[in-house]
Amino acid sequence: MATTLRRRSDDAADLRSSRRRLAIDSLGIIASVAGFGVVYGLSARTAGLSLIEAMAMSTIVFAGGAQFAAVGYIASGVAWPGIVLLTAFLNARHLLYAAGLAPYLADRSRAVRATLAFFLTDETFALSIAHFNRIGRADLGGLAFAALAATFIPWNAATAVGVLLGGSIPDPKRIGLDVIFPAAMGGLAAGLISARRDVVAAVVAVAIALSVSLAWDPAAGLIAGGVLGPLAGIAVPTEAGPSVSRRA
Repeated sequence: MATTLRRRSDDAADLRSSRRRLAIDSLGIIASVAGFGVVYGLSARTAGLSLIEAMAMSTIVFAGGAQFAAVGYIASGVAWPGIVLLTAFLNARHLLYAAGLAPYLADRSRAVRATLAFFLTDETFALSIAHFNRIGRADLGGLAFAALAATFIPWNAATAVGVLLGGSIPDPKRIGLDVIFPAAMGGLAAGLISARRDVVAAVVAVAIALSVSLAWDPAAGLIAGGVLGPLAGIAVPTEAGPSVSRRA
């Protein structure tokens, strides 16, 4: 009994500590999402979207990179079937994110997993998988914080700001808003590297992404690096995965 109580106490302490770390890590993500959301709002307004249309995309689609691509295609006059197909390819990396979280959430109901899938973004995955790895199990409270407080709410609020303020905001590149998001994500990615397979995946992804981007197209480079990098990491032998049998 005493051993069980100590274990539960240690688990609770680990959870509190990891959640504090999650909250601290989220500060940079909130800032980056807000900056990126303002830029998206500006882009949406430039492409001719109304406030309602831009907010509907941020609320329903909720995929930063795909939304930027979509407004660019809209401005270029691309037909809707083409926009859907191209943005689906851009978001193919989410299949790998889902595979990474699946072992932790295998015992959850299909309804819960479907709801979580909607909120799965680059930021949500980075924050959540780091948190889950620290505690060795799923924590729906931590995931909800990463998805809602750190990503969904800031993104939608910033979208509205970008659309409403419009021309009163100077060129985002001149004030550095365009580098906030990649800088924050790069910092989170570096923090996730903890084993040989992580290093291999990161190096291969960056090398392929840069090569394809320089030789062909940046969007294609992002897709190629995002798919082939993790596959290279998976091919590297590693220890057995974490125990994920305990519920949050």
